[in-house]
Amino acid sequence: MFGRSLAVSWLAVFLGNPGPKYTGTRHNAGFLAADAFAKEHGARIARSRFQALTDSCELGGGVRVLLMKPQTYMNESGQAVGQAARFYKIPPERVLVVSDDINLPCGRLRIREKGSAGGHNGLKSIIAHLGSEDFPRIRIGVGAPPHGGSEQIDWVLGVPKNQDWEDFSAACTMAAKAVEDYILRGPQRAMDTYNRQP
Repeated sequence: MFGRSLAVSWLAVFLGNPGPKYTGTRHNAGFLAADAFAKEHGARIARSRFQALTDSCELGGGVRVLLMKPQTYMNESGQAVGQAARFYKIPPERVLVVSDDINLPCGRLRIREKGSAGGHNGLKSIIAHLGSEDFPRIRIGVGAPPHGGSEQIDWVLGVPKNQDWEDFSAACTMAAKAVEDYILRGPQRAMDTYNRQP
């Protein structure tokens, strides 16, 4: 049963858009990472709470993490995150967010301890609801549209094909592992490991 007694000390927030039409799209990289994380840890991110699908799991050393897949659309993701952070009294530095990033090559990961939204509406919403940019994020590269910004919406709502899919899928699985490493080993170890990936 959920409650403060469970001593949740981290939020792991995986960004995407709800509904079958968005399954497997670039913008749903966070949801794919969530599924990989759940499979690895025997979690089931299915309980509706805080406008999100949630579950909690315990990592090494008794660290309990609330896993979240916000069920608002991407540009309102901060509503769910803000509610959960306030309920569990989680500071921004322990709200770890996984999202897609068109500014990274497909298949690359980039971990940062804090930063701007970088044009990502989900991150922008979380910044607004937490009142801070000082939360860590794991960004999954999806590459940029071949013909520039005018195709950006169609690009992020599209499903990668062929080798791009292989690279994208592998990066989402790697991001799930990076979530655990960031929480248990700390930001520097995680950045040293995953920011150098080819």
